[in-house]
Amino acid sequence: MKKGICYVVGAGENYGLDFEPEKEDFVIAADAGLRYLEESGIAADLIVGDFDTLQYIPQRENVLELPAEKDDTDMSIAIKEGIRAGYTEFHIYCGTGGRLDHTIANLQMLAYLSERGMQGFLFDRESVFTAVTDGELFFDRVDAGYVSVFSWSEKSAGVYLRKLKYELNDAVLTNSFPLGVSNEFIGEESSIVVGKGTLLVSFPRGAEKKIKR
Repeated sequence: MKKGICYVVGAGENYGLDFEPEKEDFVIAADAGLRYLEESGIAADLIVGDFDTLQYIPQRENVLELPAEKDDTDMSIAIKEGIRAGYTEFHIYCGTGGRLDHTIANLQMLAYLSERGMQGFLFDRESVFTAVTDGELFFDRVDAGYVSVFSWSEKSAGVYLRKLKYELNDAVLTNSFPLGVSNEFIGEESSIVVGKGTLLVSFPRGAEKKIKR
């Protein structure tokens, strides 16, 4: 497995590509995400899509052209190509805004990664989403900001929220009631734990750098 990060840039709203890939990283453009990368001066290692949004097929050797009618989205195939390349951590940009159904599909891919022992981060305008399955997220000190926790699976048991404004101890969350919405960081090291199930977690953009590996 590769130790770097796989960056995947989609064709949703561009809220800023605030990354500079290192040598060990891998950058994938999903359809019109290529345009955002070119505007930012970031080279794509792989270009994936049916190119209905980009409206032309790039003439390069690193292009994977997809059929317009398929079961996967361009983004999900891009992520699977990153997995095939050996990566386990994914930072997904330009995957929100625009069509809500595509945003939901990208949230599903966070769960897809988490349930296979990998980690994905989906960057929105001011927030980042990730998922955790049968495990935990530990944050170094985050001074302030909202953190929300949702059960993505039908039921998530053994949920602990520690050192947040509102704590939970051995709670059960379900996917039909938003008990974990609008919690807050309080400037202490904190943790989100789930014994069984998959949680979807959102927090302020930048707080992903405070997650302990």
